[in-house]
Amino acid sequence: MAEAKAKKQSGNSGIARFLPIVTWLPRYDRSWLRGDLIAGLTVAALVVPKSLGYAGIASVPIQHGLYAAAIGAIIYAILGTSKQIATGPSSALAAVAASAVVTAGVAAGSEDAVALVAAITFVTGILFLLLALFRMGWISQFLSKAVITGFLFGAAIEVVIGELPKVTGTSVEGSNAWQKLFSWLQSLPETDPATLVLGVISLAIILGLRFTLPKVPGALVLVILGLLASAIFNLGELGIALVGEVPRGLPSLALPGLQFIIENIAIIGAAAVGLLLIGFSQSAGDAREFAARHKYRVDINQESMAQGMANLGSGLAQGIPVSTSLSASSLNDSAGARTPVASLTTGVLIILTLILLAPLFSFLPKAVLAAIIIDAVVFGMMDVQEMRRLRYVSRTDFWIAIAAILGVLSAGVLAGVIIGIFLSLVWLIYVSTAPGMPELGRQAGTQVFRSIDEFPDSETYPGLLVLRFDSGLFFASADALEDRIRELALQADPPLHTVVIDFEGINFIDSQGSANIAKLVDLAKNYDIELRLTRVKVRVMEMLRRDGVIDSLGEDRVYGNVYEAVADQIPAGQTDGRMTTSEDI
Repeated sequence: MAEAKAKKQSGNSGIARFLPIVTWLPRYDRSWLRGDLIAGLTVAALVVPKSLGYAGIASVPIQHGLYAAAIGAIIYAILGTSKQIATGPSSALAAVAASAVVTAGVAAGSEDAVALVAAITFVTGILFLLLALFRMGWISQFLSKAVITGFLFGAAIEVVIGELPKVTGTSVEGSNAWQKLFSWLQSLPETDPATLVLGVISLAIILGLRFTLPKVPGALVLVILGLLASAIFNLGELGIALVGEVPRGLPSLALPGLQFIIENIAIIGAAAVGLLLIGFSQSAGDAREFAARHKYRVDINQESMAQGMANLGSGLAQGIPVSTSLSASSLNDSAGARTPVASLTTGVLIILTLILLAPLFSFLPKAVLAAIIIDAVVFGMMDVQEMRRLRYVSRTDFWIAIAAILGVLSAGVLAGVIIGIFLSLVWLIYVSTAPGMPELGRQAGTQVFRSIDEFPDSETYPGLLVLRFDSGLFFASADALEDRIRELALQADPPLHTVVIDFEGINFIDSQGSANIAKLVDLAKNYDIELRLTRVKVRVMEMLRRDGVIDSLGEDRVYGNVYEAVADQIPAGQTDGRMTTSEDI
């Protein structure tokens, strides 16, 4: 009996690993239900109108945003490990999808646009699943925070420029943001007064609510007011553009055509990779944040699995890409969500909206939808505070962010993702190939050695060079160490007789790094220079031993700290006989 019970528990454990809902649902406390239902309703009130806008950004009919929102919320509730995360469409992901539509030369809102965005969403889901399967979360590090900040800022500007014609009732042309902006400015004399009045009023309402009553769902209020105004004043008859027919009911499921994917593989692949990098960085960071706040653990690989399945489901339902939404998740949390039942509630309410209310959205003015989109991207993607921080903290990161902004505005959002990855890789390569290698000097009367660039009064000794290497010693950085020692040796007067390399900053060494240390040993012998190593970590030491470097150098040339390595080189009377510390700066 006990054995059967153990097998059953083992089986449940295996299922629970991939279906977390089977663990928490049987233990659900009914006292949590009220908070979960209220949170689910509150988030639905936020998500429904915004999903309409995100579909507009993605260049597909607005109901496809609701398809994605419903499926994303339900699948994440079943597979996710976070209790507060809300999954659905986002402005950033929609902007990438829209750029792919433009790049492919497909008409916005057409069946081809729907098919392309669905295929991109589906492929993104596959990439998420591969990320989880091979535990490749580190791939998200290929986009630095500065690049993401700049990319999102630039994408927001491009989206706003694209929505301005809907506020003025004009049309624009152009292949990038600059051309579209210039075209819009030229079209201003043709502005439709009724559309402009409605657009300005809509912006005033949603921005006014954001600043005066931030807890009120401004997007929902604006949608309701827009529908009422459309019905009362018959706005369509006044020449104001409406969203158009929105069908009632649930989507039909369909796999993206393989031939279609192959024909558009370059665009679909580039967009999917960009969505993966952006989506994973959002989902992993948000999940960890809420887990830390509420003192529980999340499984990042399972989170990738949940996001992958959510995107696969959205792609099958002809939806748009989904990921975690920090604003929706924060609202979910503050509204009292205790478990993923809140997310299930949101998904069910969106489905009911599709079944019962979808046709009402047909009468929504495009100017109202544009106001919702502008509000969402300006306050959801333009991180002015972070740009200010980058400018103050790191000018290099600030200019990388500016370059990402200009790349998006000049080449488009999709190209901006590629430019962002390129900038991140270039910066990574630069940092890897140009590590810090400060020359060290002794603080008078102590055993402390520190950078002479930072502390010019540090003591140095003729013929002695103490150098610290502040990086991993591998193929990209190994030659830099040899070049630095050669440079300092040529400048030394009198000539060097002892070189000490401080390994404190070397946490990793590969075969090429070990080979370069062996070259330095031989080089030192040829020039009658004694090479010494200090503070070598265990893993690095093992590599040097396996490669025969330590045998060539000599065990007695490896020291525990810098002071021990140089004590015999310090003139008599200047040594610190106490040996009270081995701390080096």
